[in-house]
Amino acid sequence: MRTVQRIVVSQHGGPEVLELKSVELNDPSENEIQIQHHAVGINLADTYFRSGVYPGKTPCGLGVEASGVIIGIGTNVSNFSVGDRVTYTGSPLGAYSTARNMPTDSLIALPDSIGFDVAAASTMRGLTASYLLNKIWTLNAGDTVVMHAAAGGVGLLFCQMASARGISVIGTVGREEKVQLARDAGCTHVLNTKTDDIPKIVRDLTNGKGADVVIDGIGKDTFHMSLKSVKRRGLMVCLGTASGAVEPFDPPTLMRQGSIYITRPAMADYIADPEEKKELVSFLFSQFATGKATVSIGQRWRLDQAVDAHVAMESGVTTGSSIFDLTDTIN
Repeated sequence: MRTVQRIVVSQHGGPEVLELKSVELNDPSENEIQIQHHAVGINLADTYFRSGVYPGKTPCGLGVEASGVIIGIGTNVSNFSVGDRVTYTGSPLGAYSTARNMPTDSLIALPDSIGFDVAAASTMRGLTASYLLNKIWTLNAGDTVVMHAAAGGVGLLFCQMASARGISVIGTVGREEKVQLARDAGCTHVLNTKTDDIPKIVRDLTNGKGADVVIDGIGKDTFHMSLKSVKRRGLMVCLGTASGAVEPFDPPTLMRQGSIYITRPAMADYIADPEEKKELVSFLFSQFATGKATVSIGQRWRLDQAVDAHVAMESGVTTGSSIFDLTDTIN
């Protein structure tokens, strides 16, 4: 048993409910390992668990993504050893901590060529970008995708990977200072959701056709403009609700917009099969190895700055990926 630092949510609410506590960590049990975190990913979804948008019991931990070194092995573990570098994404919550126990089926062996900070900043976001590109829809060179929040963690990775494949990406941002980031990631055009007529410009850029796929992680504020930007029988991907939950809509709306398809994916359903997960991990790591994608870490915080991190995430001022850098906490 060891004492670790952990962010605890005693009751759902705003960022102020995040508390840093010292807690006792038991030895890993059967099929578990104990990992010393070097870096922890901070995702917008974490704010949904904190606030109660995603229902759950309290008290609870937060965070589903981190990287580090294995420091303990439970019984019946044969595929990992103490000292192995690993990364992970997935339940249970609790990545906001200096160390924790995790089931082995959540772990991903981390190559020496990928830093802990890069892994924590990109395991969830990178695998999300990978399944969006490879599993959601058949996307080929010459197709057009609208990526909302193009300067965010998922957006920047997806834009790089897609543009390397010859796909035309129309990125959107909500602040002018994010335009260049999206352009540098390979967007052929960058629009502002606050000032531009997105559907009209997308139609103009596609000769009236519309985008093959629109990926919308913003939600309420952009939902209807996204629907109007999809081509006939194209796909709209509802990826998140940064601006709030999408209001209920009448299904015939999809028919009137051109018989379009709509999906709300969860990454858990794209990595549930071990072989499919292995395929996505291999693709992601190959993108890093070949230089087709690099990770932009826009914000680094200490674990005791969790409140500041969530305030920044929810205000929309962050760019790229955000992490807790735990280098100073490692013994």
